[in-house]
Amino acid sequence: MSTIKEKVIMITGASSGIGEATARLLAQEGAHVVLGARRTDNLKAIANDIIREGGSADYRRLDVTNKEEMNEFVTYVNSRYGQVDVLINNAGVMPLSKLAALKTDEWNQMVDVNIRGVLHGIAAGLPIMNKQKFGHFINVSSIGAHEVSPTAAVYCATKFAVRALSEGLRMETGPNIRVTNIAPGVTESELAESISDEEAKQVMKEYRRISLPSNAIAQSILYAIKQPENVDVNEIIVRPTA
Repeated sequence: MSTIKEKVIMITGASSGIGEATARLLAQEGAHVVLGARRTDNLKAIANDIIREGGSADYRRLDVTNKEEMNEFVTYVNSRYGQVDVLINNAGVMPLSKLAALKTDEWNQMVDVNIRGVLHGIAAGLPIMNKQKFGHFINVSSIGAHEVSPTAAVYCATKFAVRALSEGLRMETGPNIRVTNIAPGVTESELAESISDEEAKQVMKEYRRISLPSNAIAQSILYAIKQPENVDVNEIIVRPTA
């Protein structure tokens, strides 16, 4: 198994949910974690907790839909630590509704965050990883990258795209860069809070009764990172037993 100690790991969408749980777990394992999200108050509190517990953490404000901010985020990390080991593209939104509701602004938001955000991460991180000849992209998609359900057509479409991008990136990068797609089933997070459609909100409320703790997804990310350097875990699907 590879050691995670001293690896420099960037996490987008790190202010809550899967991103926060992953930051805390990887820091406990000895990684240098750099948290990115828009809510800097949350990031500061999480980073301070990690540092108090003996870990290494830093944070930067980051809107993944802004290409310049993503470039600055990755450049900052590379300048401070001298390398970029892992970039976890975790930021996402999920304002579900049926297509007939015509919530086009919410459709565009999902495209911007869930697809463009991942593309911006790839565009910022790939040149550095190519130059240093190592690195690992971990893209957090969803079980929605494998199946479609009512109210989730656009969300699933964005996650199908993340899965496709992950596989294409893996095929194109050659032997030195690893790519992992993490596909969580229903998991405790703030994603459902962005749902404005009442019908979709009620459906999701029932669905989330069997939610996994966010740490379960963090554990799958840790597993992928800790594999030997010649082992690329392409995809992990994690769902509740129920």
